[in-house]
Parts: sequence; C-alpha cells; structure tokens
Amino acid sequence: MKNILIRTASETDLEILLAFERGIIAAERPFDSTLKEGEIHYYDLVQLIARPDAELVVAEIDQEVLGSGYALIRKAQDYLQHSHYAYLGFMYVKPEHRGKGINRLILESLKQWALSQGIKEIRLEVYEDNVMARKAYEKAGFKGNLLEMRLGLNDH
Repeated sequence: MKNILIRTASETDLEILLAFERGIIAAERPFDSTLKEGEIHYYDLVQLIARPDAELVVAEIDQEVLGSGYALIRKAQDYLQHSHYAYLGFMYVKPEHRGKGINRLILESLKQWALSQGIKEIRLEVYEDNVMARKAYEKAGFKGNLLEMRLGLNDH
C-alpha cells in the first residue's frame, strides 16, 4: 500500500467529512432503532476542527481522503482514577479501503495526540451488535468496560 498520510482535518475537508458522517449513520441505523428517520447529524464538524481540546484527523493517499477519526478531551467522573480522558469518535474508512490498516494508523495518531495532551485514558462507544467494529477495536487493544442497556417504553 502506498504511503498513507494522517493529518489534521481542515474546513476544506468538510464535504468529504459530511459524506463520511452519512456513511457512519447508514452503517449504524440497523443497530439503533431510536435514530430519527431522514437526515440527521452526529457531529458539529466545524466545531471539532476548531476546538483546542479536540483533534480531528483524516487519512489520505495522493490527496484522496480515505478515512477519519477524532479525539475529544472530556472530564471524567470524580470517582474515576483519571481526571480527563480522550473520547474517540467519527471513526470511518471508505469501504473500498478497509482492511488496509488505515483505521489502525488513525487510532495511533489519535493516541499520540492524547498522550501529547497529558491524557492517559481513551474511551469510545460501539454498538454491541456491531461485531466487525468491536473486533477492530479489540484488535487495537480496547476492552469492553460497561454495557449500556435500554428499554423503550413505547416499543411493542
């Protein structure tokens, strides 16, 4: 595989980033019956690009953006050993480029950024039934921590 460049995203990447967001939402709809119908947005991408406590990166080859991810520093609960952690999100690789190690490079870049910010804990969320994503994160060293459960009182 050619050299993959991981770089900080900029507002000039917004069009492809919005396409990635649509891809993420389409992939996650089967796992979450509570998502609204129609167009929705998970992320304020302009804000993520501008925030000093966040790092939004893209992976590219020959100026083609192939994937993305962000780390956002969040305050931890007072009862935890760490005061802050990096929350990862917006992890996406174009389907035709999956399995080439791009997600691993994005994760490594975000881990290094978190360390440079003095952060020692990284967390993310993944749907329990999204086995492919769970396996990818487990391969990268993540372990399950807490399972969020829900009961829809209007579900039949």
